[in-house]
Amino acid sequence: MEPTIGEHLARIRRQSTLTQEQLAERAGVSVETVRKLERGERASARMTTLHALARALDVPTTALLGDTSQAAARREPDARPLSLAEIRRTLTPARGLGGPVVTAPDGPPPTLDDVRRRLGDVDAAYHRGDYAAALAGAPRLLDDAGRVAVDVADPVRARAYATLAQARYLATELLIQLRAGDLAYAAVVGALDAAEEAGDPVLGASTVKGSSWLLLRQGRLAEAEQVAIATADAVEPRLRRADPAEVAVWGWLLLAAAAAAARDNRPDDAAALLDSAAAAAARLADRPVGGGHLAILGGFRSARVEMMRVEAAAVAGDAGRVLQLAERVPAGETVATSWQRHRLDVAWAHAERRQFGDATGVLLDLRDRAPAWLRHQRYARDIVQQISDSRRRAMSTELAELATLVGCTP
Repeated sequence: MEPTIGEHLARIRRQSTLTQEQLAERAGVSVETVRKLERGERASARMTTLHALARALDVPTTALLGDTSQAAARREPDARPLSLAEIRRTLTPARGLGGPVVTAPDGPPPTLDDVRRRLGDVDAAYHRGDYAAALAGAPRLLDDAGRVAVDVADPVRARAYATLAQARYLATELLIQLRAGDLAYAAVVGALDAAEEAGDPVLGASTVKGSSWLLLRQGRLAEAEQVAIATADAVEPRLRRADPAEVAVWGWLLLAAAAAAARDNRPDDAAALLDSAAAAAARLADRPVGGGHLAILGGFRSARVEMMRVEAAAVAGDAGRVLQLAERVPAGETVATSWQRHRLDVAWAHAERRQFGDATGVLLDLRDRAPAWLRHQRYARDIVQQISDSRRRAMSTELAELATLVGCTP
């Protein structure tokens, strides 16, 4: 893995024979800033701080830049511009008059099998909530997937472009979680283009699901629903004879449309879409999706439909119905991030009913299971704020730790 900013700083400072105190004085920054960077307690800093440190060390500022994926995962205030710099370079390369300015990666060209193995690793990291590992691996994965797709010829060309589409789709989901909507849009457009080159309608339709999710996050509810329904209509399978992947992607598109309809205050339309999704999930049953698809496609099951019913009830503000429907959701039968998001709805319902101990218990369980994921959930921050504002006694240590983790201000 690429060295961090702190590791570059410590190495160059030692080579210069400066102490931490001397460097801080020369750069006009606090010695605590230097210490925290070098110890890894902070994984990023403002560009103005890095400029000052570079001037004091008489090196280019770029000599200090390094891996900031941990900073992004920890939501450090100064992390965002630098932590996304590498993936931004990959998705939106600099352009000159002759086209994109592309720097060839070091090392021998990868094989398609190598890229697919790394795709599986990044996919697994994302779905276990390890955003630092996913963000660290994504730029090189995208670079190499693109190189392979351009270099190979038939008969593996379609598989190479399918891999590129999956890599870009995975980047879309990751960037949505990191609230980098502009980059997520670039990633999903690239994924759609690569899916078309692959000639894989299932892959293309699953990519549209990511596009719908992004539109939903941007508040473009009508467009999110329209694109999901139009694509679902285009790929609607004959359930008795359909391939499992076809059924799964159709179900995911119906869930995306239902999420948009629920947020558009049309609960009856959302319920009808969920009923259709439930029929698809029942038909799919326990059949594996297979075909080298990402984890999210294989995560479409009856449990995921029931979670969306819970989510729709939460959107409608019906806390009692949330808790009632949640009893029908079996644990551990879908991908981890979907289950975790569902548990936030349960925590919200408990908080709404002033069952603050139960709400805190759900959040503490999520903290123990997936702290990096929880740190990025604005929904969790709102719930902790609600609990904090409603308390009648001093904040408990556990609640204070939760507030710190999600960035809540008591």
